[in-house]
Amino acid sequence: MKRGLLSVSELSREEIEQLIEQAMIMKQEDTSGLLPGKALALLFEKPSLRTRVSFEIAMHQLGGYAIYLSPDEVGLGKREPVLDVARVLSRYVDGIAARTFSHETLRVLAENSSVPIINALSDLEHPCQALSDLLTIYEKKGRLSGLTVAFIGDGNNVANSLLLAASLTGMNFHIASPSGYEIKKELLKQGREFAALSGSQIRLTDEPREAVKGADIVYTDVWISMGQEAEVERRLAFQGYQVDAELLALARQDALFMHPLPAHRGEEVSEGVLGDSRSVVFDQAENRLHMQKALLAKALRQGG
Repeated sequence: MKRGLLSVSELSREEIEQLIEQAMIMKQEDTSGLLPGKALALLFEKPSLRTRVSFEIAMHQLGGYAIYLSPDEVGLGKREPVLDVARVLSRYVDGIAARTFSHETLRVLAENSSVPIINALSDLEHPCQALSDLLTIYEKKGRLSGLTVAFIGDGNNVANSLLLAASLTGMNFHIASPSGYEIKKELLKQGREFAALSGSQIRLTDEPREAVKGADIVYTDVWISMGQEAEVERRLAFQGYQVDAELLALARQDALFMHPLPAHRGEEVSEGVLGDSRSVVFDQAENRLHMQKALLAKALRQGG
């Protein structure tokens, strides 16, 4: 994490485990003396509830502060070139958490910034979400290695990061997606390389029932993300991929249900499953705060 965090693949298994341990400690202890006076720029092209609030509160609880920069204020790549924004912000703040449409924007920011850049979401990955999810799973199950995560739906940024995180830490990863919406090939290749080292397994299918059978964690996400609203064929392609009580029943009896939120009830998940006793979606949401604290402390204390 010398330059922040753009991808889960930049971390080792040991670093992920250390972040989880640190986040669990930070969840219980006073952290106000860790980043006194440090400033974080929240550079957002897309709106957010959990990402913005968790980063702002995280910096406050670490003794620093955050400055939110909206799309209209910056006009990233439109009003001002990305490389200039990176160079200017580097003179003002100690780190940048960027939420962008394109992962390439993050790469340009990182190449031109002298302070750490943290990926707060891009079209390719959502590493903060995946790491928070592993924290939640570890809290509930007491381990990661050997567990099976079944992801139902789009091979999107959340699925990409979860695949990498799972395969790095020895978790099996099953994903059921309709044709044309699978995990990106370059991410799959990378995940399989990690899985070969950790001893985990990756399984791809277009059949949700096959993916979920015997799983320890059942995970889904929205079918239509921000920026995809015009892709009307998406909703048709994902018919039959809803996680409902019948599908969840195929997983282990003590399986967890996970969703990064916001959820579209009646589409990717039924109302009953979202409110099921096995649902940990709000624990996931809370843990974004604690994992963000661990990430920020690691990145900003070492000065990039």
